[in-house]
Amino acid sequence: MKCWRNKRKDERNLESNLVRSYSAAGVSTILWASAFPAVKFALDYYSPEALMLLRFIVATAFLLGFCAIKKIPPPGLRDMPMFALSGFVGLFLYMWAFNTGTGMVTSGISSFIIASSPVFTLMLSIWWLREKTGLRIWLGVLISLVGIVIIGATQVTEMRLNLGFWLLLFAAVTTGIYSVMQKYIVQKYSAMQATAYTMAFGTFFMLIFMPSLVREFPTAPLYANLLVVYLGLFPAALAYFLWGYALAKTHKTIYVTSFLYLVPFFASVIAFFWLGETLPLLALFGGVMVALGMVVTNKRA
Repeated sequence: MKCWRNKRKDERNLESNLVRSYSAAGVSTILWASAFPAVKFALDYYSPEALMLLRFIVATAFLLGFCAIKKIPPPGLRDMPMFALSGFVGLFLYMWAFNTGTGMVTSGISSFIIASSPVFTLMLSIWWLREKTGLRIWLGVLISLVGIVIIGATQVTEMRLNLGFWLLLFAAVTTGIYSVMQKYIVQKYSAMQATAYTMAFGTFFMLIFMPSLVREFPTAPLYANLLVVYLGLFPAALAYFLWGYALAKTHKTIYVTSFLYLVPFFASVIAFFWLGETLPLLALFGGVMVALGMVVTNKRA
């Protein structure tokens, strides 16, 4: 009887963790979707480098301030390199590629490309975290990769793929690496520690763009700066914290990263009403292929 009760308790705890994980991942998804048209709009007033630096100065100041008030300790010296690498790859490299690439394609297409990141997350989690896989998972990966190729075909200019496509695909890879690193970090640290101190390192690397920010900030209008503050507090600070929390509450990385399938649809709707963007039917079909492939993958994950 006692063994049965313990089993039921474990099942309830697992279900509770899944609900919390999915809820956090869902909110992150919506916030990140809003970042695509917001960044597209802000790039009219800032360079990609200045925008990413100002956005993450806001986000880092907020998170480190919270850690100071709550007396949340920094990571140990032995783990500092992992936090630094996570910040460099998942924030510095990602944000540079994301901001620059988003300026070259529509918000809808950029969100579809970024949504391919679960493919790379899955590959890395199998290799690094030893998460189990099967034939159906790899079939899903193949379907998603075909979708990426189709989206890329819509960005052909003079027989060459738009540079924005390649930058965003690179950003998708770095997102996959970041998710796996964060999953590794939250096995030892809290979601707030993983987010705040990773973001602090990422922002530190971005300081090389300070001259651009100093030059562009005085000429940017107030509403553009308020939009950057929004990007820093919500799609950056809050969304990244919730993402780390979601990863901490699930036992398989793919369960969380599968929520990224929804980003293109939310981003396209927001961009349609805000920026008046339209999405090529072929790109929409490619995005559906990406989503379909990852749904197939997740059934066995």
